[in-house]
Amino acid sequence: MAIEARFAIGWPGFALDVDLRLPARGVTALFGHSGSGKTTLLRCVAGLERSRAGRLYVDGECWQDGAHWRPPHRRPLGYVFQDANLFPHLSVLDNLRYGQRRSRDAGRVPLEQAIALLGIEPLLQRRPERLSGGERQRVGIARALAVGPRLLLMDEPLAALDAPRKREILPYLQRLRDELAIPILYVSHALDEVLRLADHVVELEAGRVRAQGPLAQWLAGHAPGADADGEAGVVLQGEVAERDPHWHLARVACAGGDLWLRDAGLACGRRVRVRVLARDVALATAPVHSSVRNQLPGRLLAVLDDVHPALALARVGVGPDWVLARVTRQALAALGLQPGDPVWVQVKTAALLE
Repeated sequence: MAIEARFAIGWPGFALDVDLRLPARGVTALFGHSGSGKTTLLRCVAGLERSRAGRLYVDGECWQDGAHWRPPHRRPLGYVFQDANLFPHLSVLDNLRYGQRRSRDAGRVPLEQAIALLGIEPLLQRRPERLSGGERQRVGIARALAVGPRLLLMDEPLAALDAPRKREILPYLQRLRDELAIPILYVSHALDEVLRLADHVVELEAGRVRAQGPLAQWLAGHAPGADADGEAGVVLQGEVAERDPHWHLARVACAGGDLWLRDAGLACGRRVRVRVLARDVALATAPVHSSVRNQLPGRLLAVLDDVHPALALARVGVGPDWVLARVTRQALAALGLQPGDPVWVQVKTAALLE
């Protein structure tokens, strides 16, 4: 099953023209700079913008094509805006019940489950004016779930929050991704949010799709451009396998090998994402005794040599995974490395994305 979306819509100075097939589970990030068409695409999916040449199928069900148009209130979706837009005269619980009453299929996500997923049990009797920004947004997301959506749309839900409130709410969004079978379209221009949440990425530029694909594939395709500001890298999936309280480190088991990282206090068995930047990876022809504790055997897959006159990006397979290493052309020549050669990957540091 998948989401098929084809929209062509325009105004003076801007046109959206996209043709997409998106996964029917997990988070698809709509990523791009302001004005790239992210919110317009989301509004087309919701039926708030009408593309007369549009086509939208969700799990094989037609919501829109040339002969059929399902109005917004008939589309089984939840919409989360930057502002939670809660009714100020209602308690949190009554705000949730309002969303539940307007649904024909509220049983898809039981209200009790939505409350638990967003951790808002202590807030149910409060009015919106007694909530923090992060709490209001969590209630707004729970209300969107209370309508029993088959599709959840989120339009930069963290944009109005400060950094501490963002850190507070991100784990709840990860729980939605991991525990619900509802596809989520998530609009953002913040790369850190995309790396933590997305399974699939659609990058928009001037109303058109610049690139799309699973997160790892999208990152791989954009390594050369990203390396201009030092952001080229990969995201690895792993599990916290061991914690060392003496040295305040945690061992994360990834498919290609183990990485020791700073202990973030996560329990063993917790699934995590690890971001490894190319600038933090070095290559060697043999394991060496050094301050770099993470050394993994790998194989050189390819060299991207159009990054900089002095630099190259090496793509190295590590088990079924791969990483990028930013190295000088001189170093590559001195090591005599060619695609297919075995190498040792030294990961100097990595970021735990939880």
